[in-house]
Amino acid sequence: MAPIDPQMLASSLQGLGKASRHDVSAAVGEAVRACADLFPVTGSGLMIADEQSTLHYVAASDDRGRILESVQSETGTGPCVEAFVINDVVVAADLRAEPRWPEVAPTLARHGVLSVLGCPLRLGGTPVGTLDVYLDKPHHWDESERTALVSYGDVIEATLSTALAAHRAGELADQLQYALDYRVVIERAVGYLMAQHRTDSVTAFNVLRRAARDQRRKVAEVAQELLDTGTITRR
Repeated sequence: MAPIDPQMLASSLQGLGKASRHDVSAAVGEAVRACADLFPVTGSGLMIADEQSTLHYVAASDDRGRILESVQSETGTGPCVEAFVINDVVVAADLRAEPRWPEVAPTLARHGVLSVLGCPLRLGGTPVGTLDVYLDKPHHWDESERTALVSYGDVIEATLSTALAAHRAGELADQLQYALDYRVVIERAVGYLMAQHRTDSVTAFNVLRRAARDQRRKVAEVAQELLDTGTITRR
């Protein structure tokens, strides 16, 4: 992959920072489209967590970007979901040879999504979603590419903060506030399940999500019940 032009990155970040002060929804969509143009990638997308802590599509640069997001939202697994759960950058060099996410890797590869870089989006240090880029060919993401996407994500985080502070984003603002209010409870419950069942964070996270979905409850309610009683009530 060709190196990212620092001057172009700085110019784009400055422009998006100004846009976020005027029209939040338009700025988020523009940020995703600009990401695909600025970085030498095939496409990009952005997801935000809902009240079930399920990542959902907010914007994508193209159809394959939407597929990348929708497949992971439906299954609760994948590189972008993992980036959200562990609150760190996650990379996949070639999904055709990727053993970590068997539920989504073959489907994404069939649609031409072969390498992925997922970056958590945070508000006040709390993950509320992900910014994701992909290529239609195998690629080993280097540290400069990770750093550049994190920098780009910083401006989108500022855009989301503006939306939340101004309450101009409707449903989006509600989702962001819920993620901020209940993330600590959910993380503690995930840690409890990891210790109890000796499993990884994504698997533990999905135990909570499935229980909440099956019981038609909010995932934070299930998490709090687990912390209070040591078990999840079956209803």
